[in-house]
Amino acid sequence: MEDIRLYGVDQMLFLGDIVGYGPDPNECMDLLLTVADISLGGNHDWALVGKTPNDYFNPFAKAALDWTNNTLRDDLKDFLKRTRAMDVFNGVVLAHSSPKLPEEWRYVLTKEDAMDNFNHIEGEICFIGHSHQPIFIEMPDEHTVIPIREKFKVLEPGKKYIINVGSVGQPRDSNNKACWLLYDSDLGSVELRRVAYDIEAVQKKMRNSGLPRYLVDRLALGR
Repeated sequence: MEDIRLYGVDQMLFLGDIVGYGPDPNECMDLLLTVADISLGGNHDWALVGKTPNDYFNPFAKAALDWTNNTLRDDLKDFLKRTRAMDVFNGVVLAHSSPKLPEEWRYVLTKEDAMDNFNHIEGEICFIGHSHQPIFIEMPDEHTVIPIREKFKVLEPGKKYIINVGSVGQPRDSNNKACWLLYDSDLGSVELRRVAYDIEAVQKKMRNSGLPRYLVDRLALGR
């Protein structure tokens, strides 16, 4: 939040999975509800409140969800029940997982995945999360998809983009710093921001809460 404020951001969009791994679900949701203009629901959010099955989750994720279910306040669960998996904000498509069948929680990991999803975008830009791996994917024409692994990009008019914004709480691109994305709608640019935080303090809270060690350890590795 300190880094976001440095840029004078006037709108904040959250793409889902506010709960499911970390040791402070109530505090995180309380903060989110005070700052976000839009909050989507992710597969972990929905599984927690019974909106989607959790049978495909690994044992560590299931254990974290069980702990979160016993910890999260009822009013915050009610909010998660009302969330959507996909939305449109000022002409920009937002989806937790993908614009094609957003409630099936599919990943966009290959050029084929991207091409398939570009056909389901109205407009030129779609922001996604889900894989926790930030990337800009450009479609300059209907036959071409270009993955761009840069920190900054000026979006070109007439081209379509699927942009994974990364993850604040669970980065998985081998960079353990929290990741958020700055979209300047005036300049037409996107910038990935990485922010260091006290990982050891979070890990200590997780251990004290009895959350799975695997989830504790992976924070330091960024994967």
